[in-house]
Amino acid sequence: MLGELEFERPVNQLKSKIAELREFTKNADVDLSSEIEKLEKRLEKLENEIYSNLGPWDRVQIARHPERPTTLDYIKYLFTNFFECHGDRYYGDDEAIVSGIAKYHGLPVTVIGHQRGRDTKENLRRNFGMPHPEGYRKALRLMKQAEKFNRPIICFLDTKGAFPGKTAEERGQGEAIAKNLFEMAGLTVPVICIVIGEGASGGALAIGLGNHVLMLENSWYSVISPEGAAALLWKDAGLAKKAADTMKITAPDLKELGVIDDIIPEVRGGAHRDLVEQTNLVDQFLLQSLKELMEYDKKQLVEHRYEKYKKIGKFTFENDTIGLK
Repeated sequence: MLGELEFERPVNQLKSKIAELREFTKNADVDLSSEIEKLEKRLEKLENEIYSNLGPWDRVQIARHPERPTTLDYIKYLFTNFFECHGDRYYGDDEAIVSGIAKYHGLPVTVIGHQRGRDTKENLRRNFGMPHPEGYRKALRLMKQAEKFNRPIICFLDTKGAFPGKTAEERGQGEAIAKNLFEMAGLTVPVICIVIGEGASGGALAIGLGNHVLMLENSWYSVISPEGAAALLWKDAGLAKKAADTMKITAPDLKELGVIDDIIPEVRGGAHRDLVEQTNLVDQFLLQSLKELMEYDKKQLVEHRYEKYKKIGKFTFENDTIGLK
């Protein structure tokens, strides 16, 4: 089965068995409805057990599902009149980042997001969703344009990280990321960021500094991937599951730490199971967030962003949990 995850194997096996029995009843004069009903009840119970007790590594696997919705998928269902803009006006265009203007519930907005491919050909074209410096400069160009025309900015985060290759470093990868962080901190329009899949390192943060940071239930967001952390800590990338369990990279952990503002629920089994329903869930949270931020003036938006990041993080001292000030 395409994109089958290891922990879902018992569920998929049971689904296949039910499908086989249904197909058999079509071609044979046998009533198996009671057996099918029992298996369906068993399937319901099994799914509840599995999806109600997902571990960090399970969520990482869902976030990496090949059929998981991308930025362009959400743009198609959430926005109207989307007009994509290309190029950074310095070097070229980077298809690992999609950016443009659109309307959201009739309101003009700027939309920016990482974009990976659906197949090998598209992944190569989009560099597997890992931006070059020109991608971040394109994003910043659109952000400054949004500020000029007083348009809210909505960013979708989904990347394994900024491209670490020689060409990217030659063109100023680190500077491009740092410049985005500096400029985003002072934007005078609402900035809403949504982690829809993988949010790895500065490659994600470069378009992720917002007034509100939302996160899909089965996404992950961290300074480094579990494989990278395992390789650094234990010299073995194969211990990625162990790293994921200790890194606090899931939505519930990050909500508790104050890194994100809210968790967007996913349809059972992951966002890839029902794009339309998942889009409706995203829409509810995004609309509420935008309504709240639209009440602030320019100065308040900058102050709100500053206060948000100043309060992030907790540490424990003498059995007391203290928020960083």
